[in-house]
Amino acid sequence: MSPRRAAELYRAPFPLYTVRLHPRRPIAITAGGGGAAKTGIRNGVHFLQLEQVGGQLSASLLHSHDTETRATMTMALADDFIAAGQDADCHILRFSLQPPPGRGAAGRDASGEKGPRKRKGPSPAAQGDTQNQTSEVTVESLHSVRTDFSPDALQKAVRFNADCSLLVTGGADGFLRLWEFPSMKKTLEFKAHDGEIEDIALGPDNKVVTAGRDFQCCVWQRDQLVTGLCWNENLPGIPDKAYRYQACRFGAVEDNAGALRLYTVQVPHKRERRPPPCYLTKWDGRSFLPLLTRPCGSEVVSCLSVSDSGTFLGLGTVTGSVAIHIAFSLQRLYYVKEAHGIVVTDVAFMPESQRGRELLAGNEAALLSVAVDSRCKLHLLPGRRSLPVWLLLLLCAGLIVATILLLQLAFPGFL
Repeated sequence: MSPRRAAELYRAPFPLYTVRLHPRRPIAITAGGGGAAKTGIRNGVHFLQLEQVGGQLSASLLHSHDTETRATMTMALADDFIAAGQDADCHILRFSLQPPPGRGAAGRDASGEKGPRKRKGPSPAAQGDTQNQTSEVTVESLHSVRTDFSPDALQKAVRFNADCSLLVTGGADGFLRLWEFPSMKKTLEFKAHDGEIEDIALGPDNKVVTAGRDFQCCVWQRDQLVTGLCWNENLPGIPDKAYRYQACRFGAVEDNAGALRLYTVQVPHKRERRPPPCYLTKWDGRSFLPLLTRPCGSEVVSCLSVSDSGTFLGLGTVTGSVAIHIAFSLQRLYYVKEAHGIVVTDVAFMPESQRGRELLAGNEAALLSVAVDSRCKLHLLPGRRSLPVWLLLLLCAGLIVATILLLQLAFPGFL
């Protein structure tokens, strides 16, 4: 069997650090850049239109938003609002889609919202009209707030809560800051970790989970510590400070609307000649008790994503590999070694909305990955085949008949 390969969906003119997919529109938003250094590498946020062309998912650039000397390192999406972490600041952007000139009301989709019109299949005669058939994106800058005050200031994580009324940021100074949205009025600030905050997850009742480089993963209710997680309490052979928490995400539970899970990634604190495995841990999302821990390979995990239904987990590694695990058992279903030439900076699943299912085109899941090699790649998990019930019953009946005939041949007086 030939090794699995990931399709290149898009290539940017700068390193990519983050990617998000719009839940209702067929749009991917990816961002990055070369930072403030005068290297000639630009900084920007790119809006990509996703569509099926010839049975394959493709991406085309809708709009490039210039971020001047600031590279976007982290990003959160709330409908048409973007919270972009750029150096020590969080910039709030709002984007809107306008139909091409002269289309008028035809630019509205079935729900009455303005959106990109799907282009027909590529043809030589139509290639020159691509811009005329594509919606236009306008981006407005609303706020800019300082979110980190360390000497090497950098916002490392940003998340919206479920109803998008709250924005939470964490940075290199170890402080967690909560902001009212969209006014961006700071409501709370406290030191959550000694050192950098690697990741943030928001759960029920606005509980906040933070993963830090100080070997701690903490659950907070406002500024009160609810509990500290201990992933290796049932693994006595692993010392406490051999691993640190790299990522944390909440996820739903398929076919169980009231349940919630928290997933964390633990990576070795020190690099060794023979690297030990990284670990995935699944927790009850309300009691925060560990449910399952499994190794997920010796490549150091750099990023984590959970699908909308909570069925799949997506992982990227510092060596450029990408994997998809099933959340139920944490078993790996998909793996591409060195899909990127360098560290994978972010992964995101295709939304499981109506538009998202149309783009999946029969596949069970689609994961987008971005890396410092400027590439956005597509990873497809084909639908698992299942037998119809009638065929399964027919096979069972045939098996029973065959068993009876074999017994009759072996023992002539059986019947």
